[in-house]
Amino acid sequence: MDPKSQATAGLPAETVTLPARGWRIDPTHALLAGALCWIGFAVVVVAVLSGNSADFDAAGLRLWRTGMDFHPRGAPWLAEAVRDYTALGGVLLRNLVAMGALVALLFLRLRREATLLALTIATGWAVNSAIKAFVGRPRPAIVSHLTDAGGLSFPSGHSFNSAVVYISIALAFAALSPRHSVRATVVLAAMALTFLIALSRVWLGVHYPSDAIAGWLGGAGWAFIASALLYRPAKAAADSAVAEGLDPTSELSG
Repeated sequence: MDPKSQATAGLPAETVTLPARGWRIDPTHALLAGALCWIGFAVVVVAVLSGNSADFDAAGLRLWRTGMDFHPRGAPWLAEAVRDYTALGGVLLRNLVAMGALVALLFLRLRREATLLALTIATGWAVNSAIKAFVGRPRPAIVSHLTDAGGLSFPSGHSFNSAVVYISIALAFAALSPRHSVRATVVLAAMALTFLIALSRVWLGVHYPSDAIAGWLGGAGWAFIASALLYRPAKAAADSAVAEGLDPTSELSG
């Protein structure tokens, strides 16, 4: 095999080493992206509280339905598929994914990224819960609900929390790649995945479009803002003696 072919050939798994960590999204860029998302969130909040979103919300809910009884469009399997997809933003699955990501980051010796991820998710959940209680919007009753849903409606918890979890995970694992194109693809894929989760809540009739849009904007914005504002506290916690003792890889590196 000539040298050029050897350079491009796949390496045996045993010889592959992970790159040294070090990349993080530029704090200024993260704060700018987060601020833009939260400005959009604030616009939606004003529209909801003033009643100006009513026509848009009603039209959005009916867009996915047909007939006098507003039954869902498409074949029966489509509703089941949307329910399966929306579960990615539910409490059980998103927390299982988050815990799996935390464990993986720890075993990859990315303790700083794991700590930042945990702080972002915990604070994001608190922010979403506080906003829900403040707005106090009930669930829509314009069309039938195609899945069980309880609690208040604004913002959508599936939309907000899934954006926080999956975008934060993408930002954490992007630290493993030295290539900008790979990091951008990972983060953009997480944003697209979570935006579709937001749309699924409207399709299922359990959230107004404004709930889903605000939830996604707020969650994505929090993921970016937290990556900048919580970085130093996360780094300090990750470097502490307590974190060292809890690190499952500390014995391996000792």
